Amino acid sequence: MSRPPGRKQENHKISRELFVLTYGALVAQLCKDYEKDEDVNTFLDRMGYGIGVRLIDDFLARSAVKKCRSYSETADMIAQVAFKMYLGVTPSVSCSNTAGNEFSLILDKNPLVDFVEELPAERTSLCYCNLLCGVIRGALEMVHLAAEVTFLQDRLKGDAVTEIGITFLRKAEDRKHKRNK
Repeated sequence: MSRPPGRKQENHKISRELFVLTYGALVAQLCKDYEKDEDVNTFLDRMGYGIGVRLIDDFLARSAVKKCRSYSETADMIAQVAFKMYLGVTPSVSCSNTAGNEFSLILDKNPLVDFVEELPAERTSLCYCNLLCGVIRGALEMVHLAAEVTFLQDRLKGDAVTEIGITFLRKAEDRKHKRNK
């Protein structure tokens, strides 16, 4: 028997919607379990880190990408391939400094907040999608790229876009120099 065309796309959409709804329930439960937003943010980041550590293997196997030669290529790969593959969106990338180690991923549409209207008034410092920061940080660490990943702007907090900042903590020249020794 052959599968009807479009079936895989439909299953992927259902899986994404199920993930988004489940994620919302998780964040709601964490808000009940922890009084401080910082504790919820830390928990989401740690959870995302664990996911990123494991997800990188799947990403490398499924995408068959080649090794990135610069931080710019790495940021583009995260945006154009990884976000598209796992979240179905492609953020734009901009370099934030002249050293070339700080980048912003700008999401016009964040699928994790599809069913979220706004954050509760008492949760002003909650970073609802902090899981994404942990995922990116964990995946980068597994390919030996230390990075700091934080939310710079969030639509749920009234900003025009959702912006994730990635700062690579070592210069590209340092990595190359260490390998040559």
